[in-house]
Amino acid sequence: MSILQASPLIPPSRPEIIQSLIDGVDRYNPDNISILEEYLGAQLQNEEYDLMANLAILKLYQFNQHLINDRVIINILVKALTAIPNPDFNLCLYLLHESALAEDSIQKLLHLQSLLEQARYREFWHVYESEETYRILTSEAIGFENAIRKVIARVVAISFQTISTELLQSYLNIGASNGHSDEDFSFFIEKQGWKEENKVVHIPVNNDNEAKPTVIRENIKFEQLTKVIGYSNEL
Repeated sequence: MSILQASPLIPPSRPEIIQSLIDGVDRYNPDNISILEEYLGAQLQNEEYDLMANLAILKLYQFNQHLINDRVIINILVKALTAIPNPDFNLCLYLLHESALAEDSIQKLLHLQSLLEQARYREFWHVYESEETYRILTSEAIGFENAIRKVIARVVAISFQTISTELLQSYLNIGASNGHSDEDFSFFIEKQGWKEENKVVHIPVNNDNEAKPTVIRENIKFEQLTKVIGYSNEL
């Protein structure tokens, strides 16, 4: 099974009341917006994530623009960043009004999304740390930076079997050269099931990073073959 999977539709932490809202017609009842927003608050505090519940909030905002809470939208997008490379962030964007997309805060999050999806990790951390605004935007999402490191680790795991310690530390923005201790780096890679030896990190072989031979088969119909033979005979 590939390491890359769609975001789980029913996370184990989803309360029954949220499940009933998502499954029934009540998901379109504006009176339930506070319940869904409180659940988003729990996701932010508990480092959990529920895409479908967050999309339900944006859908209610779409139909009831007087209910829109800009900070809630920011928090939904911030949580969606932690699901990259899954398409969650774009799914959220589709439910936003065009005027909201032009706002500076959302443009900044779009920039972070672009850098992550292009695997420009060192530039991502440089941009993220260049302005206090970015930390303010993500401040309510507990564990955001570590969640982004997990995003990066997932991509590294499908791309490499070995990677230099120095390069990986720059991708993760962790280690002595990035204001963290080497113990922090060691602890992180151990959590991924990786091992470091002689300044090289070894990643277990999986279905995505395993080199596989490519077999090319050409299907030539008998009629095509007879035409070729006939043509060669004429020559």
